[in-house]
Amino acid sequence: MSTLQLILLAVAMLAVLAAYFLWRSGTADRGRAGLPRGRVIYADTDRWEESEPLYAPRYALAGKPDYLLRLGRQVIPVEVKPGRRADEPYDADILQLAAYCLLVEETWGHPPSYGLLHYREHTFRIPYTGRLRRTLLATMDDMRRDMARRDVSRSHREATRCRFCGHREDCGQSLVD
Repeated sequence: MSTLQLILLAVAMLAVLAAYFLWRSGTADRGRAGLPRGRVIYADTDRWEESEPLYAPRYALAGKPDYLLRLGRQVIPVEVKPGRRADEPYDADILQLAAYCLLVEETWGHPPSYGLLHYREHTFRIPYTGRLRRTLLATMDDMRRDMARRDVSRSHREATRCRFCGHREDCGQSLVD
């Protein structure tokens, strides 16, 4: 075997190894994100290029789900909460996922039947029902009303929520200094 053939063989072997490790890395990422099989058509992660938010002008709603998967004819939103450990999904996370379902509905013209909420140890399949949609729209109306008011009472008694709140500096009701 000539030197040139050996070099070409080595380059080919390196290319195969690189492809294998890239494939394994993608498979591991998919598993960590709780993604089922399906084509990723949107990703809002640091490893991908900057993604544009989805927008629903009728509801004045914009958002960036972590992933959108195409599974057959459906587009399924996926929200990843890697630090969350819970046996049941939090209501606020369900509403966030419902907002992404509404954005998918407005963008693609038909609603997904469900969305996926991935916590550290569990992936929850949340049905996008008419009831959940109505709850989301009512919550959005409540939020808009509260935003128009001058003084809105704190809605909880949890210091941790205050500690990480973006409005803590301006809030006269904060539970932390």
